[in-house]
Amino acid sequence: MDHDMPAHGHVAGSSVLEWLLPTLALLAAAGTYLLLARRAQHRNPVLGWSRWRTAGFLSGVLLLGTALLPPVAPFAHEDFRGHMAQHMLIGMYAPLALVLAAPVTLLLRTLPSARGRRLTTVLHSPPVRLIAHPAVALAISTGSLAALYFTPLYNATMNTPAAHWLLHAHFLLSGCLFAYVIAGPDPAPSRPTVRARLVYLGVAIAAHAVIAQMMYGGFWVDIHAPIPQVQAGAEIMYYGGDIAELLLAAALVATWRPEPRRAATDEPAREVTAPA
Repeated sequence: MDHDMPAHGHVAGSSVLEWLLPTLALLAAAGTYLLLARRAQHRNPVLGWSRWRTAGFLSGVLLLGTALLPPVAPFAHEDFRGHMAQHMLIGMYAPLALVLAAPVTLLLRTLPSARGRRLTTVLHSPPVRLIAHPAVALAISTGSLAALYFTPLYNATMNTPAAHWLLHAHFLLSGCLFAYVIAGPDPAPSRPTVRARLVYLGVAIAAHAVIAQMMYGGFWVDIHAPIPQVQAGAEIMYYGGDIAELLLAAALVATWRPEPRRAATDEPAREVTAPA
């Protein structure tokens, strides 16, 4: 950590185009989801499409817009506290809202049958099975934070606009992957039990806490920003991450469906189900 160096090498003053492109992308994403939701409702009026899921997707888009547009984005370019707030929004809060909107299920309900089968085949392919394993998702989402903040990687991304946007993409995609693996309502190739996923979530919570505490104490941290900013950013990561992960845990517990007990033999099963 540095006492006198500015938080970032990225120039804060940006052209309107820098804000226009993410705005158009977010509007396009929201419009596409609304169109597909309307199509799903039209195809099957009885089953329909949940308004809560639609509200979740729009909330995720709003959170992304808050992170990527003024005033948060310029603040994130100038101050590490802004960067960490932006990281929380892009990498934890927006992904949870987007994943709970079940976009893959919406696609499967609206795509033609042939394309739907191809999408299902992709979802069950070996690469997706590997990436969708909780241990891999945990390493990609949480493990990458150590590489970012304890090596020169963070400073390099702040000095290169393209790398900065790649970092945003990594936060978003890895956050969506972890939320999907832990509590996503969309179909998954192989999803562990709820208890197993709670264990992986607990590991993620502990890892976030350790990284935040090491950052606050200045242990092995390689961030070119004033110490008070880094410490405040660590606090945002610590407490903001706890809240996001508690919300993820709540979403996971909400999917808990106790498995019915199976009788050891057919005879006891008949005795249980036989009328009195």
